[in-house]
Amino acid sequence: MTQERQFCLPDVGEGLTEGEVLKWLVAVGDTVSVNQPLVEVETAKAAVELPSPYAGVVSSLHADEGQLLPVGAPLVTIGVTGEPDPPVAEAAASGSGGPVLVGYGVTESATRRRPRVAPPSPHGTDRPEAGPPGEPVKPVRHGGLEVGRAAEARFATDGEPTVVRAKPPVRRLARQLGVDLASVRPTGRDGTVSRDDVESAAALALSDASSGGGSGRPMLGDRREPVRGVTRSMAAAMTESAATIPAVTEWVEVDVTRSGALIERMRGLPEFSDSKVTPLVLVAAACLTALRREPKLNAMFDAEAGEIVHRSAVNLGIAVASDRGLVVPHVGSAEALTLAELSVALGDVVRRGRDGTAAPADLVGGTFTITNVGVFGIDGGTPMITPGQSAILAFGAWRERPWVERGQVVVRSVSTVSLSFDHRFIDGATGSRFLRDIADILEEPALLHLWA
Repeated sequence: MTQERQFCLPDVGEGLTEGEVLKWLVAVGDTVSVNQPLVEVETAKAAVELPSPYAGVVSSLHADEGQLLPVGAPLVTIGVTGEPDPPVAEAAASGSGGPVLVGYGVTESATRRRPRVAPPSPHGTDRPEAGPPGEPVKPVRHGGLEVGRAAEARFATDGEPTVVRAKPPVRRLARQLGVDLASVRPTGRDGTVSRDDVESAAALALSDASSGGGSGRPMLGDRREPVRGVTRSMAAAMTESAATIPAVTEWVEVDVTRSGALIERMRGLPEFSDSKVTPLVLVAAACLTALRREPKLNAMFDAEAGEIVHRSAVNLGIAVASDRGLVVPHVGSAEALTLAELSVALGDVVRRGRDGTAAPADLVGGTFTITNVGVFGIDGGTPMITPGQSAILAFGAWRERPWVERGQVVVRSVSTVSLSFDHRFIDGATGSRFLRDIADILEEPALLHLWA
């Protein structure tokens, strides 16, 4: 007896909410086995192949390539002969990912149980329950989403009630960005307003305000490219950062001559033979030491709760330029590593970020970020803070320059170090002390041991 089993989009990262179907690896009518890759999905800047939890015949695909789906949405239906393994079936139906995903670039923590997302109503759009005159519309369920709250219920021109559908995190973001959900054109499944829709509306409002309106006239030869994957993730993060985090940037020029000499010595030591020692290693070590002295730079401002979240570990994010765009994998609990271990870990995350093999869990959950603009021959900049974090440090190229030392002009290796931080709870004195600590360490790396 053949039974139809539905496999839903799982959470393949740390609490991720949506993913984009990049490429189907099977077609309707194909026979598949357990753990055979079904589809390539991009979630939070990482592309992963999702394996089948069932053996059987593909009877239907529920999404097109390039389509963005929320976690829990149906992906594929497979006709299964006999009863599949209960734990695997349950995991697939709930969208939890299940143990079959471990080993496909997904960590054990990514297989946590998630509430099942309810299927859409078979009778079309759910209508809000009518209450007594003057009372707010009661929330209803549609496709697993709660709707009908406050301004989300309105009337169309024909008098029929229309409901704005959006998940609670999207509603919260709309409030933070000052976006009226009723004015946003939904592009999500079943007419749902997505996070991208809200951020695009906020970005358009900012653009219109600065340019006087209008997006420019089309010109002969223009072409349009859909904003997808890494570019969409970057655009969303930077829009949210600019709109929600009142950041300030400070910078300082640093004599890194002694750090350069130390790097050369480290390259000849046996404990660093398994890694490529670069300036990033000492900059990262300086940041970790400075964070112990000023831990507020590793905290997070939770505006909705009115709280400052003090992190228990430093998940050190490293901005990496890849062929697919900017990604920020992180080194987990970097403060617990030795300098040699840190060198190996940094080399690993940079490599995996560049070649696209970083797991989704590596790309979320960072607490502090470093970006090396010096690799492009740039001296400095004003880096933008990653949403969910409170600070980011950029360092520029290490160049030989004239430097005044004890009244004499000498040639030294010099770099510019820039720090952007959340000014809602990090004052100028705290940010300045943190940046000064980093500069002092890079000027005299022996401080790494004195301040450890």
